[in-house]
Amino acid sequence: MAGHSKWANIKYRKERQDAAKTKIFSKLAKEITLAAKAGSPDPAQNIALANAIVRARAANLPKENIVRAIKRATGELPGVQYDETFYEGYGPYGVAVMVRVVTENKNRAVSEIRRIFEQYGGNLGGSVAWLFDRRGVITLDKKKLTQERDELLMNVIDLGVEDLQERDGEIEIFCDPSVLSAVREALEREAVAIERAETQLVPQKTVRLAGQEAEKFLKFMSALDDQEDVQEVYANFDIPDDVIVRLS
Repeated sequence: MAGHSKWANIKYRKERQDAAKTKIFSKLAKEITLAAKAGSPDPAQNIALANAIVRARAANLPKENIVRAIKRATGELPGVQYDETFYEGYGPYGVAVMVRVVTENKNRAVSEIRRIFEQYGGNLGGSVAWLFDRRGVITLDKKKLTQERDELLMNVIDLGVEDLQERDGEIEIFCDPSVLSAVREALEREAVAIERAETQLVPQKTVRLAGQEAEKFLKFMSALDDQEDVQEVYANFDIPDDVIVRLS
């Protein structure tokens, strides 16, 4: 998972730093609307909405945009009907790919996603979901921690934490999605600064890529991420962290 995790971290940093905010703001607002519609419009009662708002604020999405997105979900403001869909397929070099789409136009979305797959030598279609496990993932900035790694693990292990990994100045805590909210709340009570807390699709095994293969695959991932209807891309690639940083 190392390569994909590193890619996700870079993507989230770009959200916070990118000067061309229009597309990013649109995606974040859609995520808030979808989460608020699926559950309570109160983030205190809806962890998916709370996480979406945290991510939006980190990217400097204006507060009024967040409020409007929630009001569209509750019907207080008119808005389009969004559908959430997962598309499965194989990218270049046989890497399994899951694309999470939130769109008001499924035909447009699938046509554009298929074009990107074909452009890079992949194939949209088939079943790859079985290659991924749904897990809760909490990311912490190691520099902001006041506790040691082992102490941190002891504080949350009884809540159902399955694994803790450290890389690139960050610590990732893995758990069952059902206890994600409880683990996050326990960390917040310990005054632990949380970068992200979300449900992800984590690959069971990975495909190692290097050299030109790695470069082409990361261009493929970038093309998918840049598509306006795509919210998240999960793939079972493994590219060395230093290569991902250099190519990104």
